[in-house]
Amino acid sequence: MFEETVPPIRLFSIATLASKSRWRIEAMRTSSDHLFLWITRGQGRITVSGITRGYGPHSAFVIPAGYVHSLEIGRQVLGTAVYLPPTTDLYLPDEPVQFRVFEPRVQTELTGILEAMRLELESDAPDHQRASQLHAGLLGVWMARQEQQPFTPREHGAASDRLAADFTDRLERDFRTGKSISSYARDMGITATHLTRACRSACGKSASALLSDRVIAEAQVLLKDTDRPIGEISARLGFASPGYFSRSFHHCTGLTPSGFRKSG
Repeated sequence: MFEETVPPIRLFSIATLASKSRWRIEAMRTSSDHLFLWITRGQGRITVSGITRGYGPHSAFVIPAGYVHSLEIGRQVLGTAVYLPPTTDLYLPDEPVQFRVFEPRVQTELTGILEAMRLELESDAPDHQRASQLHAGLLGVWMARQEQQPFTPREHGAASDRLAADFTDRLERDFRTGKSISSYARDMGITATHLTRACRSACGKSASALLSDRVIAEAQVLLKDTDRPIGEISARLGFASPGYFSRSFHHCTGLTPSGFRKSG
């Protein structure tokens, strides 16, 4: 009964997650699950709600469901990504946070929890999903005991960070409407040039790139996870025509929508 009613936890190595589709990792997107990341080796950049931070070894992150994010993975990055269904009662932080885990004992404790969770998820033993949920509970306890560092605007770039965060919040609400960057900027009381400058300062991408990332990432989900016709997906995402959608999708991914759907 438990395994039929509780959504499963998903756990991947960072290398496996990246190999599934690098473009989807680096593009701005959201998840319906909470995401926990544990980086054990290498470095790169993570962007959450328009704010970019660098990361290195022994960094952990919690990104609650619904937050726009992307993960840029440098060479030889190792670690673990855990997707936790919102129904999982872990008392997670309400906002994205980072943990810097310096003590070897605490690193070993976290690695042990994740390894035990992985073994249960890969097992065919009775109640293995229930066991993985119990290990997720230990992960929640581990997080509650650590010092949490929220994703907040940098002091020297606070205005840009706030504008970028405001924009990504609005983008998540309206990206399916076909709304232009100029319209977003006008609603925010600034010019499109100012908005683009703020986004580049906060996360290294223009406002239009963030919008394109989010739309195409959603298109990938709809193409892979549903059987909706391509024309319907195009209209659902606010494109003027299926042809324009196909050209935009090909420009971003190197594949046509139909080719991406067939790629497995």
